[in-house]
Amino acid sequence: QVQLVESGGGLVQAGDSLRLSCAASGRTASSYVMGWFRQAPGKEREFVAAIMWSGASTDYADSVKGRFTISRDNAKNTLYLQMNSLKPEDTAIYYCAVSRWPYISKAREQVEYNYWGQGTQVTVSS
Repeated sequence: QVQLVESGGGLVQAGDSLRLSCAASGRTASSYVMGWFRQAPGKEREFVAAIMWSGASTDYADSVKGRFTISRDNAKNTLYLQMNSLKPEDTAIYYCAVSRWPYISKAREQVEYNYWGQGTQVTVSS
């Protein structure tokens, strides 16, 4: 079992930055892809970003590419999401997750993730 706890969410203005963290405990998640997903009110949960276990490969949704940066520190069992130039449409609950695979090729498929955090709210005002 892996337990995931997100933090760092909050209320910010458009153009501001936030850094989300996801602390993992229990069985090590360092060998697997980790990802961030988000769910806006009234919408389905969607892929945001993912990173391979080594950090050598990343993947981003088009909507956040160039603004968000995913990173991980396996020594600290922590996943990060640096979010810059935030927009009101980034408002959502952000979830971190651990994939059952070490390969980035399956990173966008939610069904391939078997551990999820409880989420942290990000609200961006205009």
